[in-house]
Amino acid sequence: MWKVKFSAKAEKTLKRLDSITKRRIESFVDDLIITNNPRLQGLALQGDLKGLWRYRVGDYRLVCQINDGELIVLVVEIGHRSVVYH
Repeated sequence: MWKVKFSAKAEKTLKRLDSITKRRIESFVDDLIITNNPRLQGLALQGDLKGLWRYRVGDYRLVCQINDGELIVLVVEIGHRSVVYH
């Protein structure tokens, strides 16, 4: 079973979000854990962010690193879609 972990930066960002957005992201992460393959919902990033995956939750994006060996999805960054990739 897959596990989701948050980087310190992502955790800090999550704490600052409004309660509705925070609940949406937490619910999405819970659903992602149930999934046998986290690549089915995400999209592989290209260019400078190659090797990372992004997940869309409303206007926010979760930039993640998928570690197949340990079955861990590490949320590297959470941000609004207009600024998360910069």
